[in-house]
Amino acid sequence: MIRGERITLRPLDVDQDLERAHCWVNDLEVTRFLGFEGPLTRHQEHEILARERDPEQDIMLAILTEDGTHIGNCGLHHISRTSRKAELGIMIGDKRYWSQGYGADVVKTLCAFGFVRMNLQRIELGVFGHNPRAQRCYTKCGFQVEGRFRRSIYKAGEYRDEIRMAILREEFAAQFPERVPEGMSET
Repeated sequence: MIRGERITLRPLDVDQDLERAHCWVNDLEVTRFLGFEGPLTRHQEHEILARERDPEQDIMLAILTEDGTHIGNCGLHHISRTSRKAELGIMIGDKRYWSQGYGADVVKTLCAFGFVRMNLQRIELGVFGHNPRAQRCYTKCGFQVEGRFRRSIYKAGEYRDEIRMAILREEFAAQFPERVPEGMSET
């Protein structure tokens, strides 16, 4: 278990999490900013959740509120131990928890885990250009825009821009010293 200020992250459990995840990935409002096309059958979502993952390259976690409600999923993907970097992904699937600060807590908690426990130097992500709410969240969490890939993703009948953002270990430590041990930013 990885604890944040208001959330806890735990490994995804296929049996426990399948029904909620299946509902979320078939809700167009939830998935309109995600980089995959739906809808997915229950079997397809089961295959995605059950897929054997190499924890050296891909960590998938469930997001729980303080009372244990599963509200979404997140993870660190494409982990490179050589370059000490990973790509952050997050989906708050339960819309009742949108715009309440849960996403920012998840991002900061996942970054602290990546920098402190995994010894990463860089965490990056991609966000759609037409998703200002997510862009504000990532900026608030210390991510900086590094580039814009114009019309790089085709989704829902339109080409979309992708904005690439990243945060470095020392930037995170400087902005959120309460989330990192003393001296962590030095290596």
